[in-house]
Amino acid sequence: MENTENSFEWMAWTLPIEIFFVLIVLMLIGMSIWQVRSPSIERKGFLPITTTRGDRLFISLLTAAYINLGWAGVTDLPQAFGAGISFVVLLIVMRWG
Repeated sequence: MENTENSFEWMAWTLPIEIFFVLIVLMLIGMSIWQVRSPSIERKGFLPITTTRGDRLFISLLTAAYINLGWAGVTDLPQAFGAGISFVVLLIVMRWG
């Protein structure tokens, strides 16, 4: 019989990773509430497509993932710097994207 007590043992669940996922969930909940209370309209920013708030959030999260992967793979500097850059990019895309 398989030990199911530590079925997530293979994952690196550290406090920063747990905080990251909690923040993503809170961001999605917040964006859902914002969308219900004030539906977004499509607009054209510096991105080559018209986007809504949800589109820009999705693009920002994907961009942040690639920035963090690149940061981890290319530099030995602390990951907090990569996360900071990702956050700034998220703000730029959400505001002007």
